[in-house]
Amino acid sequence: MESTNKIAILGANGKAGKFLVNEALEKGYQVKILTRNSNNMTITNENLEVIIGDARDFFAICELLKGCQTVINAVGQPKNEPYIFSTVTKHILKVMKGFEIKRYILISGGSVNVAGDQRIVNKIGAHLFKVFLPKMMQDKYKELQIIQSSDVDWTIVRLPFVMDGKGIGKIKESLVDMPGIKIKNGDIAPFVIKQINSERYVGKCPFISN
Repeated sequence: MESTNKIAILGANGKAGKFLVNEALEKGYQVKILTRNSNNMTITNENLEVIIGDARDFFAICELLKGCQTVINAVGQPKNEPYIFSTVTKHILKVMKGFEIKRYILISGGSVNVAGDQRIVNKIGAHLFKVFLPKMMQDKYKELQIIQSSDVDWTIVRLPFVMDGKGIGKIKESLVDMPGIKIKNGDIAPFVIKQINSERYVGKCPFISN
């Protein structure tokens, strides 16, 4: 896998995003982020570049990904707007192809069920999300199909309920079931940043939890 020096992060102002930015900077990466409002970003660092724009804007994605070797997508859903997940990923993958970027890491929820999942609780949970949030899940599965049919080195990190706060420093990982019901958002970033140059979960959808 190609060594990465510069990464692009979408959703940097979200629950997990700020921890992702800090973790990446602490590990010595150059980081580019996309935000609609620069006032929301309180982190300052000479290795941090802020791009103002919307993740649904193809040209904003082009500007963000320029010069990067890895893309981390932690975009959340804007309130009272059509679901954006598949649109954002479609733009990202198109730009990645143009720039010959290979590594794509998506932060997603445990409600997305993939082939190989075993635990019945996960499957019931995924079914309930389909019942109560059908449009969201339709868009999430569309996003999944787009990623799985791409030729990038992708990883989809699936999360349980995310709680605010510093991490406890220990997580559980599984490819077949959600190992716990919650995770501190400070524990997400170390796992995700570690995946940048790791092939362990390429083409896979690991669950992580505390």
